[in-house]
Amino acid sequence: MCCRMKRWHALLLMSVLAIALLAVSACGTQEDTTDGGDGDGEEIGSVSVMGVWGEGELEAFQEVAAGWEEESGGTMEFEGTRDLSAILRARVSGGNPPDLAILPNPALLQDFASSGDLMPIDDVVDLEGSYAQTWIDLGSADGALYGMFIKASTKSTVWYDPTEFEAAGYEVPETWDELMALSDQMLDDGLAPWSIGLESGGASGWPATDWIQEIYLTESGPDMYDQWVNHEIPWTDPSVKSAWERFGEVAFTEGYVPGGVDAMLATPFADASFLPFEDPPQAGMFFLGSFTQGFIAEQFPDQVAGTDYDFFKFVEINEPGTVTGGADVIVMFNDTPATRSLLEYLAEGENWTSWAEAGGFASPNQGLDPASYPDDLARNAAAQLTDSEIFRFDADDLMPSELQTAYLQGVLDYLQNPDNLDQVLADIETVAATAYE
Repeated sequence: MCCRMKRWHALLLMSVLAIALLAVSACGTQEDTTDGGDGDGEEIGSVSVMGVWGEGELEAFQEVAAGWEEESGGTMEFEGTRDLSAILRARVSGGNPPDLAILPNPALLQDFASSGDLMPIDDVVDLEGSYAQTWIDLGSADGALYGMFIKASTKSTVWYDPTEFEAAGYEVPETWDELMALSDQMLDDGLAPWSIGLESGGASGWPATDWIQEIYLTESGPDMYDQWVNHEIPWTDPSVKSAWERFGEVAFTEGYVPGGVDAMLATPFADASFLPFEDPPQAGMFFLGSFTQGFIAEQFPDQVAGTDYDFFKFVEINEPGTVTGGADVIVMFNDTPATRSLLEYLAEGENWTSWAEAGGFASPNQGLDPASYPDDLARNAAAQLTDSEIFRFDADDLMPSELQTAYLQGVLDYLQNPDNLDQVLADIETVAATAYE
């Protein structure tokens, strides 16, 4: 009995040892064959990202994310929707938010941060040294960093023909007074200084709001601009009226715009960009965002960017270094190793090189080599973003929809009856007074 018990114990011990050896062997095999991961042999997992990007933008972003997937072993799953705000709010309220979301403006960031739904990313990415302070401030709420701006565009661009400027002896202006003096000089030379087109279907008038917002920021400064956007000052405030009147200096001066107000209202905004580059030119300058390059390049395929068409930065009035535009900011709802890993990857400017080289992209990240952009115009547009001391989003993009509508209608009313500006602003103020409630 004793011997049989000893043999049974021996067999049991051998079995346990064999099982242990198989387990160790299996673990070793798994470590050796795992692709990517977090360094300890475990898969990092997947990251869900929600945004509005589709087609070309999404493909370009997926190529950027593919570098992270290869490096980390994780996967990025993108959910696109044109109704981002409503879908995202529903997902958040239902307790099922995406891990990350790419928001089209900081207003949504502030909303989700104030409700406690966003996770701060201060300890995930360090943006000091790679972003100008204005971008860090825009991505912060209550002293914590919640968002990182990954794609942006500038609207502080005035388009012109450098060859024509040189031939006529025109100098690029830097101040409002110089801009008006140049406009008068062109008019004296028989050239309409400005091309403006405001027709855009149901959104007609929006290029004029770009003028007003650009002027307001450089004339009254960022603090007043923020107060205006948030309706902390009324639309009847003298600072608001002043910006409209300065736009009126361009819109209503006889001969400044070919065809005057009637032509402005009837001309599609993209078509208006062509006038300075026709042969002979029909206008001297055109103000609209950096996306204008696409209109010009398509209309005049034989013209050379930087030689036949270029832009200069919108002039300053009181506040230097101001830029308006738009940007996409990425925020975190779920704090996981995978989301942290992807955010860290996207914070490195060089990881966006493929999109920069493809065109149609600019980043406020100073770590992206400017040589990555396809031409000097793209590089100069990106420089406005990386070097800007003060960046602000389009004011109307941050306003309630009913106020946006009133703003657009007000612009059209003003252009048709400039003497009625006080009433136009009072009417917009009436809408604003209830829109923010």
